[in-house]
Amino acid sequence: MGSPRHFGGRSLERLLQVRKDFPITLHGVSLSIGSTDRLDQNYLNRLKRLIGIVDPLWVSDHLCWTGVGGENIHDLLPLPYTREAIRHVTDRICRVQDFLGRRLTIENVSSYVAFSHSRMTEWEFLNEICERADCDILLDVNNIFVSAVNHGFDPMEYLRAIPGKRVRQFHLAGHANKGHYRIDTHDRDVCEDVWRLYAEAVKLYGAVPVILERDGNIPPLKDLIQELNYARRIEKRSRPQIERSPALDEVDHRRSPRREKGPRRPTRETGLQG
Repeated sequence: MGSPRHFGGRSLERLLQVRKDFPITLHGVSLSIGSTDRLDQNYLNRLKRLIGIVDPLWVSDHLCWTGVGGENIHDLLPLPYTREAIRHVTDRICRVQDFLGRRLTIENVSSYVAFSHSRMTEWEFLNEICERADCDILLDVNNIFVSAVNHGFDPMEYLRAIPGKRVRQFHLAGHANKGHYRIDTHDRDVCEDVWRLYAEAVKLYGAVPVILERDGNIPPLKDLIQELNYARRIEKRSRPQIERSPALDEVDHRRSPRREKGPRRPTRETGLQG
């Protein structure tokens, strides 16, 4: 792989220092798995190299597109929920998984517009893609709530439809309440509606690792720890009284996707570990 200094610079060196004590997961925003552009082979080459250096528990990105015609607008754009889009995205996920030699974990995004020719719900779309591609799900609870308000669906219907065996991780975040709509901002505390939905997710899927996302208006560390402890209390009182959640079935994400299964490594996240 060569020297990390010549690949990722000091940022990678710091990451490897963390990696000595904690397992790492890799989460991206640039795969653009839903775009009609060709997959970015240069990006995939660099991602595969980083995977080889860091050895993450899993690799995740978003069910969306971020640009077309070679332009990246750095936003997570929704897809039309159609059979054609399912075939398109499934094929691209399978090609990425085969190249990386491991399963992808796909995250649901928040959305503010919808395509008039969609023929199914978002959760039906997500489930069919993950079943066809044999990939996993990063379930962003805040994104479900934001989209539920924006599009008028029941967030619990979304939650209940997700197969627990595929849920690898939860995301929680704050959002801006604009009255009739919400914007996923990651710049404030998680609201009570999202906490309640998270409690329901834990009841359904058990002790799944969770990340509290904060991209702006970063509060003092003690406030972040307080919010993390609140998540821990919800997880403790909400999770099923079982030794292990079906969501944590034994899958080794370092092996080839859709072929082999093996023991799953213990995990400690920058966040809550159930």
